[in-house]
Amino acid sequence: MSILTDEISRRRTFAIISHPDAGKTTLTEKLLLFGGAIHVAGAVKSNKIKKTATSDWMEIEKQRGISVATSVMGFNYGDYKINILDTPGHQDFAEDTYRTLTAVDSVIIVVDVAKGVEQQTRKLMEVCRMRNTPVIIFVNKLDREGRDPFEILDELEAELKIGVRPLSWPINIGAKFKGVYNIFEHSLDLFTPNKQRVSERVEIDNVDDPRIDEAVGEADAAKLREDLELIEGVYPEFDPAEYLEGKLAPVFFGSALNTFGVKELLDCFVQIAPAPKPVKAEERIINPEEEPFTGFVFKIHANMDPNHRSCIAFVKVCSGKFERNANYKHVRSGKFMRFASPTAFMAQKKSIVDEAYPGDIVGIPDTGNFKIGDTLTSGESLHFKGLPSFSPEMFKYIENTDPMKSKQLEKGIQQLMDEGVAQLFVNQFNGRKLIGTVGQLQFEVIQYRLLHEYGAQCRWEPISLYKACWIESDDAAALEAFKKRKHQFMAVDRDGRDVFLADSGYVLQMAQTDFPKIRFHFSSEY
Repeated sequence: MSILTDEISRRRTFAIISHPDAGKTTLTEKLLLFGGAIHVAGAVKSNKIKKTATSDWMEIEKQRGISVATSVMGFNYGDYKINILDTPGHQDFAEDTYRTLTAVDSVIIVVDVAKGVEQQTRKLMEVCRMRNTPVIIFVNKLDREGRDPFEILDELEAELKIGVRPLSWPINIGAKFKGVYNIFEHSLDLFTPNKQRVSERVEIDNVDDPRIDEAVGEADAAKLREDLELIEGVYPEFDPAEYLEGKLAPVFFGSALNTFGVKELLDCFVQIAPAPKPVKAEERIINPEEEPFTGFVFKIHANMDPNHRSCIAFVKVCSGKFERNANYKHVRSGKFMRFASPTAFMAQKKSIVDEAYPGDIVGIPDTGNFKIGDTLTSGESLHFKGLPSFSPEMFKYIENTDPMKSKQLEKGIQQLMDEGVAQLFVNQFNGRKLIGTVGQLQFEVIQYRLLHEYGAQCRWEPISLYKACWIESDDAAALEAFKKRKHQFMAVDRDGRDVFLADSGYVLQMAQTDFPKIRFHFSSEY
Protein backbone atom coordinates (compact mmCIF):
# COMPACT_ATOMS: atom_id res chain seq x y z
CA MET A 1 0.00 0.00 0.00
CA SER A 2 1.23 3.47 -0.82
CA ILE A 3 1.48 6.05 1.96
CA LEU A 4 -1.48 7.89 0.42
CA THR A 5 -3.84 4.87 0.42
CA ASP A 6 -2.69 4.01 3.92
CA GLU A 7 -3.42 7.53 5.21
CA ILE A 8 -6.81 7.59 3.48
CA SER A 9 -7.92 4.29 5.03
CA ARG A 10 -7.05 5.66 8.53
CA ARG A 11 -9.24 8.76 8.16
CA ARG A 12 -12.75 9.10 9.60
CA THR A 13 -14.36 12.50 8.98
CA PHE A 14 -17.83 12.99 10.42
CA ALA A 15 -20.27 15.56 11.75
CA ILE A 16 -22.31 15.38 14.93
CA ILE A 17 -25.81 16.74 14.42
CA SER A 18 -28.93 17.04 16.55
CA HIS A 19 -31.64 19.29 17.89
CA PRO A 20 -30.40 21.95 20.36
CA ASP A 21 -29.80 20.56 23.86
CA ALA A 22 -29.72 16.89 22.94
CA GLY A 23 -26.11 16.74 24.16
CA LYS A 24 -24.14 17.13 20.95
CA THR A 25 -21.34 19.32 22.30
CA THR A 26 -21.03 17.12 25.41
CA LEU A 27 -20.68 14.02 23.21
CA THR A 28 -18.00 15.78 21.13
CA GLU A 29 -16.08 16.54 24.32
CA LYS A 30 -16.22 12.94 25.51
CA LEU A 31 -14.98 11.66 22.15
CA LEU A 32 -12.05 14.09 22.50
CA LEU A 33 -11.48 12.78 26.01
CA PHE A 34 -11.03 9.23 24.64
CA GLY A 35 -8.73 10.55 21.95
CA GLY A 36 -6.55 12.08 24.67
CA ALA A 37 -7.13 15.46 23.01
CA ILE A 38 -8.41 17.01 26.24
CA HIS A 39 -7.84 15.71 29.74
CA VAL A 40 -10.75 17.06 31.68
CA ALA A 41 -14.23 17.60 30.33
CA GLY A 42 -15.78 21.01 30.86
CA ALA A 43 -19.19 21.42 32.43
CA VAL A 44 -20.82 23.36 29.63
CA LYS A 45 -23.80 25.00 31.28
CA SER A 46 -22.43 25.63 34.78
CA ASN A 47 -21.39 29.21 35.51
CA LYS A 48 -19.50 28.13 38.61
CA ILE A 49 -16.93 26.32 36.56
CA LYS A 50 -15.14 28.75 34.31
CA LYS A 51 -13.81 26.05 31.98
CA THR A 52 -16.45 25.93 29.25
CA ALA A 53 -16.89 23.33 26.54
CA THR A 54 -13.87 22.96 24.31
CA SER A 55 -15.78 23.22 21.08
CA ASP A 56 -17.83 26.33 21.97
CA TRP A 57 -15.22 29.07 22.01
CA MET A 58 -16.85 32.21 20.64
CA GLU A 59 -17.72 34.68 23.38
CA ILE A 60 -21.43 34.66 22.49
CA GLU A 61 -21.52 30.84 22.62
CA LYS A 62 -20.21 30.81 26.17
CA GLN A 63 -22.83 33.35 27.24
CA ARG A 64 -25.73 31.56 25.62
CA GLY A 65 -24.61 27.97 26.17
CA ILE A 66 -25.33 27.09 22.54
CA SER A 67 -23.09 26.45 19.54
CA VAL A 68 -23.42 29.06 16.78
CA ALA A 69 -20.62 27.99 14.46
CA THR A 70 -19.31 24.64 13.33
CA SER A 71 -16.09 23.70 15.16
CA VAL A 72 -13.51 21.43 13.61
CA MET A 73 -11.42 19.10 15.74
CA GLY A 74 -8.95 16.39 14.86
CA PHE A 75 -7.34 13.72 17.04
CA ASN A 76 -5.82 10.26 16.85
CA TYR A 77 -7.59 7.22 18.31
CA GLY A 78 -5.64 3.97 18.07
CA ASP A 79 -4.59 3.61 14.44
CA TYR A 80 -7.23 6.05 13.24
CA LYS A 81 -7.14 9.78 12.56
CA ILE A 82 -10.53 11.23 13.46
CA ASN A 83 -11.89 14.59 12.29
CA ILE A 84 -15.04 15.76 14.08
CA LEU A 85 -17.18 18.66 12.97
CA ASP A 86 -19.44 19.79 15.80
CA THR A 87 -22.35 21.67 14.21
CA PRO A 88 -24.82 24.19 15.64
CA GLY A 89 -28.14 22.52 16.54
CA HIS A 90 -30.13 25.75 16.67
CA GLN A 91 -32.24 26.06 13.52
CA ASP A 92 -31.22 29.69 12.98
CA PHE A 93 -27.79 28.36 12.03
CA ALA A 94 -29.02 25.51 9.88
CA GLU A 95 -27.28 26.89 6.81
CA ASP A 96 -23.85 26.44 8.43
CA THR A 97 -24.82 22.85 9.25
CA TYR A 98 -26.10 22.05 5.74
CA ARG A 99 -22.80 23.22 4.27
CA THR A 100 -20.79 21.26 6.80
CA LEU A 101 -22.59 18.06 5.76
CA THR A 102 -21.01 18.45 2.29
CA ALA A 103 -17.56 18.06 3.86
CA VAL A 104 -18.10 14.85 5.87
CA ASP A 105 -18.23 11.15 5.00
CA SER A 106 -20.62 10.10 7.75
CA VAL A 107 -22.80 11.51 10.53
CA ILE A 108 -23.67 10.77 14.16
CA ILE A 109 -27.15 11.94 15.17
CA VAL A 110 -27.75 12.56 18.87
CA VAL A 111 -31.31 12.00 20.15
CA ASP A 112 -32.56 12.84 23.64
CA VAL A 113 -34.24 9.75 25.17
CA ALA A 114 -37.01 11.85 26.73
CA LYS A 115 -37.80 14.06 23.73
CA GLY A 116 -37.21 11.64 20.87
CA VAL A 117 -36.92 12.97 17.33
CA GLU A 118 -37.37 16.71 17.08
CA GLN A 119 -38.04 18.96 14.09
CA GLN A 120 -34.47 20.09 13.45
CA THR A 121 -33.23 16.47 13.47
CA ARG A 122 -35.74 15.61 10.73
CA LYS A 123 -34.53 18.46 8.54
CA LEU A 124 -30.89 17.48 8.94
CA MET A 125 -31.73 13.87 8.18
CA GLU A 126 -33.25 15.03 4.88
CA VAL A 127 -29.91 16.59 3.94
CA CYS A 128 -28.15 13.29 4.81
CA ARG A 129 -30.65 11.39 2.68
CA MET A 130 -30.09 13.68 -0.31
CA ARG A 131 -26.42 12.70 -0.21
CA ASN A 132 -26.84 9.08 1.05
CA THR A 133 -24.60 9.87 3.99
CA PRO A 134 -24.20 6.93 6.43
CA VAL A 135 -25.75 7.67 9.83
CA ILE A 136 -25.20 6.29 13.35
CA ILE A 137 -27.68 7.26 16.08
CA PHE A 138 -26.70 7.85 19.71
CA VAL A 139 -29.65 7.90 22.14
CA ASN A 140 -28.46 10.15 24.96
CA LYS A 141 -29.36 10.98 28.60
CA LEU A 142 -30.29 7.43 29.71
CA ASP A 143 -29.51 8.39 33.29
CA ARG A 144 -32.64 10.58 33.19
CA GLU A 145 -36.22 9.44 32.99
CA GLY A 146 -37.24 8.94 29.39
CA ARG A 147 -39.20 6.77 27.01
CA ASP A 148 -39.12 3.06 26.39
CA PRO A 149 -36.17 2.13 24.12
CA PHE A 150 -38.42 0.10 21.77
CA GLU A 151 -40.70 3.11 21.43
CA ILE A 152 -37.70 5.30 20.56
CA LEU A 153 -36.57 2.80 17.89
CA ASP A 154 -40.03 2.85 16.27
CA GLU A 155 -40.04 6.63 16.29
CA LEU A 156 -36.55 6.81 14.74
CA GLU A 157 -37.66 4.56 11.88
CA ALA A 158 -40.90 6.46 11.27
CA GLU A 159 -39.57 10.00 11.64
CA LEU A 160 -36.14 9.67 10.04
CA LYS A 161 -37.37 7.25 7.34
CA ILE A 162 -34.42 4.91 7.80
CA GLY A 163 -34.03 1.31 9.00
CA VAL A 164 -32.51 0.98 12.49
CA ARG A 165 -30.59 -1.76 14.28
CA PRO A 166 -29.60 -1.45 17.97
CA LEU A 167 -25.95 -2.37 18.57
CA SER A 168 -26.14 -1.77 22.31
CA TRP A 169 -29.06 -2.10 24.73
CA PRO A 170 -29.81 -0.32 28.03
CA ILE A 171 -30.60 -2.09 31.30
CA ASN A 172 -33.38 0.16 32.68
CA ILE A 173 -33.32 3.92 32.32
CA GLY A 174 -33.50 6.95 34.60
CA ALA A 175 -32.88 6.42 38.32
CA LYS A 176 -32.71 2.61 37.90
CA PHE A 177 -30.26 2.74 34.96
CA LYS A 178 -27.65 0.01 35.49
CA GLY A 179 -25.65 -0.14 32.30
CA VAL A 180 -25.55 -1.17 28.70
CA TYR A 181 -25.14 -4.54 27.02
CA ASN A 182 -22.93 -4.13 23.96
CA ILE A 183 -24.50 -6.29 21.21
CA PHE A 184 -21.74 -5.43 18.73
CA GLU A 185 -18.96 -6.81 20.95
CA HIS A 186 -20.99 -9.04 23.34
CA SER A 187 -19.84 -7.33 26.52
CA LEU A 188 -21.50 -5.74 29.53
CA ASP A 189 -20.76 -2.24 30.79
CA LEU A 190 -21.90 -1.25 34.26
CA PHE A 191 -22.89 2.31 34.98
CA THR A 192 -21.31 4.43 37.70
CA PRO A 193 -22.18 8.10 37.33
CA ASN A 194 -18.88 9.92 36.89
CA LYS A 195 -18.18 12.75 34.49
CA GLN A 196 -14.44 12.10 34.14
CA ARG A 197 -13.96 8.36 34.47
CA VAL A 198 -15.13 5.47 32.36
CA SER A 199 -17.43 2.91 33.98
CA GLU A 200 -16.35 -0.68 34.59
CA ARG A 201 -16.69 -3.46 32.05
CA VAL A 202 -17.67 -7.00 33.03
CA GLU A 203 -16.06 -9.67 30.87
CA ILE A 204 -18.71 -12.16 29.76
CA ASP A 205 -18.84 -14.94 27.18
CA ASN A 206 -22.39 -14.49 25.96
CA VAL A 207 -25.80 -13.23 27.04
CA ASP A 208 -26.55 -16.35 29.12
CA ASP A 209 -23.44 -15.86 31.26
CA PRO A 210 -24.37 -16.01 35.00
CA ARG A 211 -22.01 -13.07 35.64
CA ILE A 212 -24.73 -10.84 34.20
CA ASP A 213 -27.14 -11.97 36.95
CA GLU A 214 -24.51 -11.19 39.59
CA ALA A 215 -23.85 -7.76 38.14
CA VAL A 216 -27.39 -6.44 37.59
CA GLY A 217 -29.64 -8.78 39.57
CA GLU A 218 -31.77 -11.67 38.28
CA ALA A 219 -34.88 -9.70 37.36
CA ASP A 220 -32.99 -7.18 35.19
CA ALA A 221 -30.87 -9.94 33.66
CA ALA A 222 -34.02 -11.84 32.67
CA LYS A 223 -35.54 -8.68 31.16
CA LEU A 224 -32.32 -8.01 29.22
CA ARG A 225 -32.36 -11.54 27.72
CA GLU A 226 -36.00 -11.14 26.79
CA ASP A 227 -35.33 -7.76 25.11
CA LEU A 228 -32.36 -9.13 23.19
CA GLU A 229 -34.40 -12.06 21.95
CA LEU A 230 -37.05 -9.64 20.75
CA ILE A 231 -34.39 -7.52 18.98
CA GLU A 232 -32.97 -10.58 17.21
CA GLY A 233 -36.51 -11.51 16.14
CA VAL A 234 -37.63 -8.06 14.97
CA TYR A 235 -34.52 -6.44 13.53
CA PRO A 236 -32.41 -7.90 10.74
CA GLU A 237 -28.76 -8.78 11.36
CA PHE A 238 -26.55 -5.68 11.19
CA ASP A 239 -25.30 -5.34 7.61
CA PRO A 240 -22.36 -2.90 7.24
CA ALA A 241 -23.00 -2.55 3.49
CA GLU A 242 -26.53 -1.23 4.11
CA TYR A 243 -25.17 1.21 6.66
CA LEU A 244 -22.61 2.50 4.14
CA GLU A 245 -25.34 3.04 1.56
CA GLY A 246 -27.24 5.18 4.06
CA LYS A 247 -30.16 2.74 4.37
CA LEU A 248 -29.59 1.40 7.87
CA ALA A 249 -28.67 3.28 11.04
CA PRO A 250 -26.96 1.44 13.94
CA VAL A 251 -28.27 2.71 17.32
CA PHE A 252 -26.27 3.09 20.55
CA PHE A 253 -27.53 4.04 24.00
CA GLY A 254 -25.68 5.94 26.71
CA SER A 255 -25.18 9.12 28.72
CA ALA A 256 -22.64 11.53 27.22
CA LEU A 257 -22.50 13.69 30.34
CA ASN A 258 -21.46 10.67 32.40
CA THR A 259 -19.10 9.42 29.67
CA PHE A 260 -21.20 6.29 29.40
CA GLY A 261 -21.73 4.27 26.23
CA VAL A 262 -19.47 6.71 24.35
CA LYS A 263 -16.47 4.39 24.02
CA GLU A 264 -18.68 1.61 22.61
CA LEU A 265 -19.95 4.07 20.03
CA LEU A 266 -16.42 5.18 19.13
CA ASP A 267 -14.99 1.64 18.93
CA CYS A 268 -17.74 0.51 16.60
CA PHE A 269 -17.64 3.75 14.61
CA VAL A 270 -13.95 3.51 13.66
CA GLN A 271 -14.50 -0.06 12.45
CA ILE A 272 -17.60 0.46 10.32
CA ALA A 273 -17.59 4.14 9.28
CA PRO A 274 -16.39 4.93 5.76
CA ALA A 275 -12.96 6.32 4.94
CA PRO A 276 -13.00 9.40 2.63
CA LYS A 277 -15.06 8.71 -0.47
CA PRO A 278 -14.85 9.93 -4.09
CA VAL A 279 -16.23 13.45 -4.51
CA LYS A 280 -18.33 14.65 -7.42
CA ALA A 281 -17.14 17.77 -9.21
CA GLU A 282 -18.97 19.35 -12.14
CA GLU A 283 -16.29 18.10 -14.52
CA ARG A 284 -15.75 14.55 -13.23
CA ILE A 285 -15.61 12.31 -10.15
CA ILE A 286 -12.47 12.76 -8.06
CA ASN A 287 -11.01 9.75 -6.26
CA PRO A 288 -9.19 10.38 -2.97
CA GLU A 289 -6.30 8.15 -4.18
CA GLU A 290 -5.44 10.46 -7.09
CA GLU A 291 -1.96 11.98 -6.71
CA PRO A 292 -2.77 15.65 -7.55
CA PHE A 293 -4.21 17.67 -4.69
CA THR A 294 -7.81 18.96 -4.81
CA GLY A 295 -9.95 20.52 -2.09
CA PHE A 296 -12.81 22.97 -1.54
CA VAL A 297 -13.68 25.73 0.91
CA PHE A 298 -16.85 24.79 2.82
CA LYS A 299 -16.68 27.42 5.56
CA ILE A 300 -15.03 30.73 6.31
CA HIS A 301 -14.64 31.96 9.86
CA ALA A 302 -13.74 35.51 10.78
CA ASN A 303 -11.77 36.28 13.94
CA MET A 304 -10.69 32.88 15.18
CA ASP A 305 -8.33 35.00 17.26
CA PRO A 306 -9.89 38.32 18.38
CA ASN A 307 -6.42 39.87 18.79
CA HIS A 308 -5.69 39.54 15.09
CA ARG A 309 -8.40 40.43 12.59
CA SER A 310 -7.87 37.25 10.65
CA CYS A 311 -10.22 35.13 8.61
CA ILE A 312 -9.71 31.43 8.16
CA ALA A 313 -10.97 29.44 5.22
CA PHE A 314 -11.70 25.80 6.06
CA VAL A 315 -10.63 23.52 3.22
CA LYS A 316 -11.69 19.89 2.97
CA VAL A 317 -8.96 17.85 1.25
CA CYS A 318 -10.59 15.65 -1.41
CA SER A 319 -7.64 14.00 -3.14
CA GLY A 320 -3.84 13.80 -3.11
CA LYS A 321 -1.69 15.33 -0.42
CA PHE A 322 -1.85 18.95 0.65
CA GLU A 323 1.62 20.39 1.38
CA ARG A 324 2.61 23.57 3.12
CA ASN A 325 4.24 26.17 0.82
CA ALA A 326 3.32 24.25 -2.33
CA ASN A 327 1.83 26.21 -5.24
CA TYR A 328 -1.91 25.61 -5.67
CA LYS A 329 -4.36 26.99 -8.19
CA HIS A 330 -7.29 29.01 -6.91
CA VAL A 331 -9.73 28.02 -9.65
CA ARG A 332 -12.16 30.97 -9.46
CA SER A 333 -9.43 33.61 -9.85
CA GLY A 334 -7.10 31.46 -11.94
CA LYS A 335 -4.17 32.55 -9.72
CA PHE A 336 -1.60 30.29 -8.09
CA MET A 337 -1.11 30.73 -4.35
CA ARG A 338 1.14 29.26 -1.69
CA PHE A 339 0.25 28.96 1.97
CA ALA A 340 3.00 29.43 4.53
CA SER A 341 0.97 28.70 7.65
CA PRO A 342 -1.89 26.26 7.06
CA THR A 343 -3.34 25.02 10.36
CA ALA A 344 -5.07 22.02 11.87
CA PHE A 345 -7.56 22.53 14.67
CA MET A 346 -8.37 21.42 18.11
CA ALA A 347 -11.37 23.79 18.40
CA GLN A 348 -9.66 27.16 18.94
CA LYS A 349 -6.15 25.81 19.42
CA LYS A 350 -4.39 25.77 16.09
CA SER A 351 -1.15 24.10 15.10
CA ILE A 352 0.66 24.57 11.81
CA VAL A 353 0.61 21.50 9.57
CA ASP A 354 3.11 20.51 6.89
CA GLU A 355 0.84 18.07 5.13
CA ALA A 356 -2.75 16.86 5.09
CA TYR A 357 -4.51 13.94 3.44
CA PRO A 358 -8.01 13.36 2.01
CA GLY A 359 -10.63 13.70 4.74
CA ASP A 360 -8.57 16.23 6.68
CA ILE A 361 -9.75 19.79 7.21
CA VAL A 362 -7.07 22.46 6.80
CA GLY A 363 -7.41 26.08 7.91
CA ILE A 364 -5.91 28.61 5.51
CA PRO A 365 -5.42 32.25 6.54
CA ASP A 366 -7.65 34.32 4.28
CA THR A 367 -7.12 37.96 3.40
CA GLY A 368 -10.27 38.16 1.33
CA ASN A 369 -9.31 35.77 -1.48
CA PHE A 370 -11.80 33.03 -0.69
CA LYS A 371 -15.53 32.50 -0.97
CA ILE A 372 -17.51 29.50 0.20
CA GLY A 373 -17.43 26.85 -2.52
CA ASP A 374 -14.00 27.84 -3.94
CA THR A 375 -11.81 25.05 -5.29
CA LEU A 376 -8.04 24.65 -4.83
CA THR A 377 -6.14 22.19 -7.04
CA SER A 378 -2.65 21.29 -8.17
CA GLY A 379 -3.51 22.91 -11.52
CA GLU A 380 -6.65 21.32 -12.95
CA SER A 381 -9.77 23.50 -13.32
CA LEU A 382 -12.45 21.82 -11.22
CA HIS A 383 -15.66 23.05 -9.61
CA PHE A 384 -17.27 21.27 -6.67
CA LYS A 385 -21.04 21.45 -6.40
CA GLY A 386 -23.35 21.18 -3.44
CA LEU A 387 -22.80 24.30 -1.35
CA PRO A 388 -26.14 26.06 -1.58
CA SER A 389 -27.21 29.40 -0.14
CA PHE A 390 -30.92 29.22 0.57
CA SER A 391 -33.34 32.06 0.04
CA PRO A 392 -33.50 33.97 3.34
CA GLU A 393 -36.83 34.42 5.09
CA MET A 394 -36.12 37.33 7.45
CA PHE A 395 -34.89 40.74 6.42
CA LYS A 396 -33.75 43.94 8.07
CA TYR A 397 -32.05 47.12 6.89
CA ILE A 398 -28.67 47.57 8.56
CA GLU A 399 -27.84 51.14 9.56
CA ASN A 400 -24.61 52.61 10.91
CA THR A 401 -25.09 54.33 14.28
CA ASP A 402 -21.54 55.73 14.47
CA PRO A 403 -20.48 57.65 11.32
CA MET A 404 -16.86 57.70 12.55
CA LYS A 405 -16.77 53.90 12.32
CA SER A 406 -18.20 53.37 8.83
CA LYS A 407 -14.97 51.71 7.60
CA GLN A 408 -15.03 49.18 10.44
CA LEU A 409 -18.70 48.45 9.74
CA GLU A 410 -18.01 47.91 6.03
CA LYS A 411 -15.18 45.50 6.78
CA GLY A 412 -17.18 43.68 9.45
CA ILE A 413 -20.17 43.18 7.17
CA GLN A 414 -17.90 41.96 4.34
CA GLN A 415 -16.14 39.40 6.52
CA LEU A 416 -19.26 38.11 8.26
CA MET A 417 -21.03 37.72 4.90
CA ASP A 418 -17.99 35.79 3.59
CA GLU A 419 -18.61 33.33 6.41
CA GLY A 420 -22.05 32.74 4.95
CA VAL A 421 -23.88 33.50 8.24
CA ALA A 422 -26.29 35.72 6.35
CA GLN A 423 -26.72 37.32 2.94
CA LEU A 424 -26.28 40.94 1.94
CA PHE A 425 -28.43 42.65 -0.69
CA VAL A 426 -28.29 46.26 -1.85
CA ASN A 427 -31.65 47.76 -2.68
CA GLN A 428 -31.31 49.35 -6.13
CA PHE A 429 -34.11 51.82 -5.51
CA ASN A 430 -32.67 53.54 -2.41
CA GLY A 431 -29.15 52.09 -2.18
CA ARG A 432 -29.75 50.79 1.37
CA LYS A 433 -28.14 47.61 2.61
CA LEU A 434 -30.41 44.71 3.50
CA ILE A 435 -29.39 41.66 5.47
CA GLY A 436 -31.32 38.43 4.94
CA THR A 437 -31.10 35.45 7.33
CA VAL A 438 -32.90 32.18 8.02
CA GLY A 439 -33.48 32.98 11.70
CA GLN A 440 -33.98 35.84 14.14
CA LEU A 441 -31.01 34.88 16.34
CA GLN A 442 -28.66 35.58 13.43
CA PHE A 443 -29.35 39.34 13.65
CA GLU A 444 -28.33 39.35 17.31
CA VAL A 445 -25.16 37.41 16.54
CA ILE A 446 -24.22 39.82 13.72
CA GLN A 447 -24.84 42.90 15.86
CA TYR A 448 -22.89 41.39 18.77
CA ARG A 449 -19.94 40.35 16.64
CA LEU A 450 -19.77 43.68 14.75
CA LEU A 451 -19.52 45.49 18.08
CA HIS A 452 -17.15 43.12 19.87
CA GLU A 453 -14.92 42.07 16.98
CA TYR A 454 -14.89 45.18 14.77
CA GLY A 455 -15.83 47.98 17.17
CA ALA A 456 -18.70 48.96 14.87
CA GLN A 457 -22.23 49.76 16.03
CA CYS A 458 -25.25 49.07 13.93
CA ARG A 459 -28.98 49.18 14.39
CA TRP A 460 -31.66 47.22 12.57
CA GLU A 461 -34.66 48.70 10.82
CA PRO A 462 -37.58 46.45 10.09
CA ILE A 463 -38.81 45.79 6.58
CA SER A 464 -41.63 43.45 5.76
CA LEU A 465 -40.63 41.06 3.00
CA TYR A 466 -41.77 37.57 2.13
CA LYS A 467 -38.81 36.18 0.16
CA ALA A 468 -35.77 37.16 -1.84
CA CYS A 469 -35.37 35.26 -5.08
CA TRP A 470 -32.68 35.33 -7.72
CA ILE A 471 -34.02 36.05 -11.20
CA GLU A 472 -32.68 35.41 -14.68
CA SER A 473 -34.01 35.27 -18.24
CA ASP A 474 -32.77 34.44 -21.72
CA ASP A 475 -34.78 37.38 -23.00
CA ALA A 476 -32.93 40.60 -22.14
CA ALA A 477 -35.93 42.82 -22.98
CA ALA A 478 -38.25 40.84 -20.69
CA LEU A 479 -35.69 41.11 -17.85
CA GLU A 480 -35.40 44.86 -18.40
CA ALA A 481 -39.20 45.25 -18.42
CA PHE A 482 -39.48 43.26 -15.18
CA LYS A 483 -36.80 45.36 -13.47
CA LYS A 484 -38.46 48.58 -14.60
CA ARG A 485 -41.88 47.52 -13.40
CA LYS A 486 -40.56 46.27 -10.05
CA HIS A 487 -37.79 48.85 -9.60
CA GLN A 488 -38.69 49.51 -5.96
CA PHE A 489 -38.27 45.80 -5.16
CA MET A 490 -35.05 45.08 -7.03
CA ALA A 491 -31.73 44.45 -5.31
CA VAL A 492 -28.35 42.96 -6.16
CA ASP A 493 -26.48 40.33 -4.15
CA ARG A 494 -22.73 40.40 -3.49
CA ASP A 495 -21.97 38.78 -6.83
CA GLY A 496 -23.94 41.44 -8.66
CA ARG A 497 -26.83 39.08 -9.49
CA ASP A 498 -30.36 40.43 -9.74
CA VAL A 499 -32.59 39.67 -6.77
CA PHE A 500 -36.32 40.32 -6.56
CA LEU A 501 -37.64 41.18 -3.09
CA ALA A 502 -41.23 39.96 -2.94
CA ASP A 503 -43.23 41.49 -0.10
CA SER A 504 -45.90 38.75 -0.06
CA GLY A 505 -46.59 35.29 -1.40
CA TYR A 506 -49.35 36.73 -3.56
CA VAL A 507 -47.04 39.31 -5.19
CA LEU A 508 -44.50 36.59 -5.96
CA GLN A 509 -47.17 34.36 -7.51
CA MET A 510 -48.48 37.23 -9.65
CA ALA A 511 -44.96 38.10 -10.81
CA GLN A 512 -44.39 34.47 -11.83
CA THR A 513 -47.67 34.49 -13.77
CA ASP A 514 -47.23 37.94 -15.40
CA PHE A 515 -43.64 37.38 -16.49
CA PRO A 516 -43.44 33.84 -17.90
CA LYS A 517 -40.00 34.47 -19.47
CA ILE A 518 -38.37 35.10 -16.10
CA ARG A 519 -36.97 32.25 -14.02
CA PHE A 520 -37.21 32.62 -10.23
CA HIS A 521 -34.67 30.73 -8.08
CA PHE A 522 -34.88 30.08 -4.34
CA SER A 523 -31.32 28.86 -3.89
CA SER A 524 -28.22 30.59 -5.22
CA GLU A 525 -26.98 27.41 -6.85
CA TYR A 526 -28.43 27.70 -10.33
